[in-house]
Amino acid sequence: MELMLDTVNLEAITRWVGKVEVSGVTSNPTIIKKEGKVNFFKHMNTIRDMIGNERSLHVQVVADDFQGMIKDAEMIVDRIDDNVYVKVPINEEGIKAIRELKRRHFNVTATAVYTTFQAYLAIEAAVDYIAPYYNRMENFNINPQDVISKASLDIANHNSQTKILAASFKNIAQINAAVENGAHSVTVGSDVLDQAFSFPAISKAVADFKEDWRSCYGIDNIHAIEG
Repeated sequence: MELMLDTVNLEAITRWVGKVEVSGVTSNPTIIKKEGKVNFFKHMNTIRDMIGNERSLHVQVVADDFQGMIKDAEMIVDRIDDNVYVKVPINEEGIKAIRELKRRHFNVTATAVYTTFQAYLAIEAAVDYIAPYYNRMENFNINPQDVISKASLDIANHNSQTKILAASFKNIAQINAAVENGAHSVTVGSDVLDQAFSFPAISKAVADFKEDWRSCYGIDNIHAIEG
């Protein structure tokens, strides 16, 4: 499983890159809005410097027409670098833009995936990643596990290089289900990652181990043992 960070908060990126194996950083206009009106390209280039070229950076177009999407994609690559994955929503204009961008050998992440058919179209267009919105699908009474598992099967049946980058999570159980149903990658907000390590039983176990050690040796760690 590839783990990506669904945030452009510099402190959060620094925190998690130093603690877990991070494969990339994803963004969209809503995520960027949370940071306020940042200097967009300066901010994205700072993130690139932080994560290096070995990790992927996903940046979304904002225009909603074919020509505008292409121009957005060109500027994203021109102002950041050729390794950026351009995120394009799968709608009527978006699929046209995706096909053109892949013809030009851009890295492309097809986003706003809610249905199996959208996934099939993106896979046929040879995108690098498709991003199904797990929690949002559940909110619309769409079964995200079914969409992901069918997309995974289609990828396997056609020996496609497309990867499923599941997104839009509210809890760890959703992440587990996405991976178990065939997602190759997940992109996760810092708040959801916090949940993975804040389970009360974990903290209690650590505290109990330390207390047992202290009661036996009178010190708080192994490296303080003398002799």
